[in-house]
Amino acid sequence: MAQAKQPTTFDVLIGTYTSNGSDGIYVYRFYTQTGKLVYLNRTTAVDNPSYLCVAKNNKFVYSVNEMNDDHKGSVSAFSFEPVGGKIELINKQTSGAGPAYISVDKDQKHVFTANYNSGSLSVFPVNKDGSLNPASQTLQDAGHGPDKARQEKPHVHTAMLSPDEKYMLYTDLGTDKLNIYRYKSSQAQPLTPASPPFISVTPGDGPRHIDFGTNHKYLYMVTEMGANIYTYEYNGGKPKMLQKVSMMADGSTKQPGGADIHVSPDGLFLYATNRGTANEIVTYAINQENGLLTFINRQGTGGNHPRNFVIDPTGNYLLVANMKSNNIIVFKINRTTGKLSQTNNRVQLDSPSCLKFTSAE
Repeated sequence: MAQAKQPTTFDVLIGTYTSNGSDGIYVYRFYTQTGKLVYLNRTTAVDNPSYLCVAKNNKFVYSVNEMNDDHKGSVSAFSFEPVGGKIELINKQTSGAGPAYISVDKDQKHVFTANYNSGSLSVFPVNKDGSLNPASQTLQDAGHGPDKARQEKPHVHTAMLSPDEKYMLYTDLGTDKLNIYRYKSSQAQPLTPASPPFISVTPGDGPRHIDFGTNHKYLYMVTEMGANIYTYEYNGGKPKMLQKVSMMADGSTKQPGGADIHVSPDGLFLYATNRGTANEIVTYAINQENGLLTFINRQGTGGNHPRNFVIDPTGNYLLVANMKSNNIIVFKINRTTGKLSQTNNRVQLDSPSCLKFTSAE
């Protein structure tokens, strides 16, 4: 059987902070032959759509509406037409305070939000028309970490299903934990604690984002406050720690701020962004036998505060959203060495905070 042809054009959906001057969610066309981005459309219907996800059928987009500590956050559902980039609001539902991450399962049964300010995880049933029902389940974390300024209470940051969608893994920066729950989409309360229900990192490290290797055997986590990367053998929902590496250069006096982490589509390299005063992206080679990381290089991201980045599905380009310098920079990936080189392709946009690829064909 012949393999399906890989698309050559994609949409890039860009989430932003409207409180800092942007209009909402932007849709750009990305051309894999050149790495160029061309504006298509935007929606101004929501506030602070700082993180996004796209349904597997490519017809719906979901965003958080990240409000501050004094307000309840919310989640929004949109219809999406990928060829023209048309995006329109369907409905909204209340989430916990300060939702910072959102994901949707492959069967489009539930949407999940990680609520940073309230330290909780919300589960929203999805209707056939893409709209969201009120949250059917909320998991409230408890506890604190040693850093009284940053870890005074739970701060849930990421909510990601395992590749087989048997488990939900979500990080808590405030309690230095990676929480692990079983997921059964048919249940009224689809999440139940796994065994073990969590694993801990070094106190004060502040877990932030995670990603799986392409073979699904290994799990990688970046910590925000420590700017460390943890490598785990995933072990069927029972992660076993294999390695911990620092993103900081030896002797560096720069302020750390680990942000995002992604494995290349071919599974050979891992990339992670470091904010603070570093403003770098760090590249590692992945040992194909044991999942361990070997440092390759680090380089500037072409801007300030690289909050999020994404690798295009062909594996040839990496796009970084530098939130505080209001730009998105396109890097070319050397598929042999993993090293990045900055191209002349970039977009000026107020407070870009999330980038998501989806096929435009």
